[in-house]
Amino acid sequence: MVSLLCCGPKLAACGLVLSAWGVVMLVLLGIFFHAHSAVLIDDVPFTEDDFKDGPERIYRLYEQVGTNCFIAAAFYAVLGGFSFCQNRLNKRKEYMVR
Repeated sequence: MVSLLCCGPKLAACGLVLSAWGVVMLVLLGIFFHAHSAVLIDDVPFTEDDFKDGPERIYRLYEQVGTNCFIAAAFYAVLGGFSFCQNRLNKRKEYMVR
């Protein structure tokens, strides 16, 4: 029988915790970027030419970075689902009789 188990219980638990934290942090960052938070201006990749068009170009860059944060949060959620499945498989393995 082929086993889908590829992580130990500690690695699966660590992946689950890190994924949960990553999803929360990146979703909050994405929300703040879409709200055009002035504190995050250092993280927006702009040039001098972007200021000539007015604030619309800077707002689009804010929203682009916010969308990237949401995409990264989705990747963390997928990794969290994988870690959750590995954790469940490890629990099932503990109760199996050999």
